[in-house]
Amino acid sequence: MKLKLVLMILPLLSLIAFLIFFPYKSIIAFTYEDKDEILAYLPLKIEDTFQIKYTHSIHLSDVIETYSASENEITLKELSYKDFAVGMPSNAEGDEVFEVKNGTYYITNMNRHFPYIDLRLGQVRADHRMIYKDHTYTLSNFIKPGTWIRISPQKISYWEQLKGVNISEQ
Repeated sequence: MKLKLVLMILPLLSLIAFLIFFPYKSIIAFTYEDKDEILAYLPLKIEDTFQIKYTHSIHLSDVIETYSASENEITLKELSYKDFAVGMPSNAEGDEVFEVKNGTYYITNMNRHFPYIDLRLGQVRADHRMIYKDHTYTLSNFIKPGTWIRISPQKISYWEQLKGVNISEQ
């Protein structure tokens, strides 16, 4: 009798463990640059676009980088900025298009692929923000300014969701 009970319960426990620990949810993860510890994350659908917006430390004007994410990489799609000087590109490469609209410089038709993006979260001026589906999330509200972070697409389990900070729910 005990053997039958164990044989019935064991598959059920295995299924529950699988459901809790199987990585299924697509996210953009913010981890320490040198560790795989998730500091915060933003759930997003694969191939959706998101933006990283920051204030340039020299020009003191906003820069907006537009990305999409697949399961394994982040793709830079567009760059826009207002000041044409130190640290900003002066032209487009290959099939990219460089144009000026209403005093803002744009490089569009970009297709630059990265497995991740390393970023030091600004302490003074940068005010790094993530924009997704018309919502803006100030990263310093979730991650200590000055932290060197890695931004990457990942899949996480229900268990990992419980441990991390979902910035879209804050």
